[in-house]
Amino acid sequence: MTYAHNKANGSHAGSSHASAVPHIRSVSLDRPWAWLSAGWDDFSRAPMVSLSYGIALVAVSYMLVLGLSSVGLFYLVLPLVAGFMLVGPIVAVGLYEVSRLHGEGRPAGLSDAFGAYARNAGQIAGIGLALMLMLLFWVRVALLVFALFFSYQPPTLEGFVNTVFFTEQGIMFLIVGSAIGGVIASAVFAVTALSIPMLLDRDTDLFTAITTSITGVMKNWKTMAGWAGLIVLFTAAGLATAFIGLALALPLIAHASWHAYKDIVGD
Repeated sequence: MTYAHNKANGSHAGSSHASAVPHIRSVSLDRPWAWLSAGWDDFSRAPMVSLSYGIALVAVSYMLVLGLSSVGLFYLVLPLVAGFMLVGPIVAVGLYEVSRLHGEGRPAGLSDAFGAYARNAGQIAGIGLALMLMLLFWVRVALLVFALFFSYQPPTLEGFVNTVFFTEQGIMFLIVGSAIGGVIASAVFAVTALSIPMLLDRDTDLFTAITTSITGVMKNWKTMAGWAGLIVLFTAAGLATAFIGLALALPLIAHASWHAYKDIVGD
């Protein structure tokens, strides 16, 4: 009876430990550059895996643009491109796995990257679904803002760039849309910056991972704000090259994000 009682208590204690929020470290303001350096090392160790991810993203981006243009919905490209920042963390799970294996001194291949989604699958799928819903919410909000400024008459494909970027109406639309999108993106960043790598790395639950991520971001808000700015800068550079630069930017950001998680989240 004593053995059974102790075993039950031991099981309960183990469950409590698994759900505990881990120690959050404070990191210096210059750490994002170290994360990028470590991310580049991961990229260099598995260039084919990393580039395959990046090239696949570029291909999907072109198919999306061509598909929307063919049905007269080119104006949706802008909010969807901005919305990529919301779902990027879940897309990068396979690249997190590559960095995780490298950290253990093991090689990583495409099969490892694709198989990463099976690790803690239910929890990762849960946060992935939440991000997709957030993306749909953002697109809906963006369309409402678009309708407010353009009266449900979207500019033609030929005049889209001139209307949106070089008219007073278009500039105001970009300012308002960027402000709203920035608020949504900041909230998503706080929730996902550390939680998705943690779900891959540990047998933990979604609530604990999200709590850890928000706590880590808030405790290191200056450093994480700088890191978020670098992510936006690298992504914008990739987009400015007609999506081609994303083939390099996405893997680099993903690998670096893994090292940000390992740097901030302790045992």
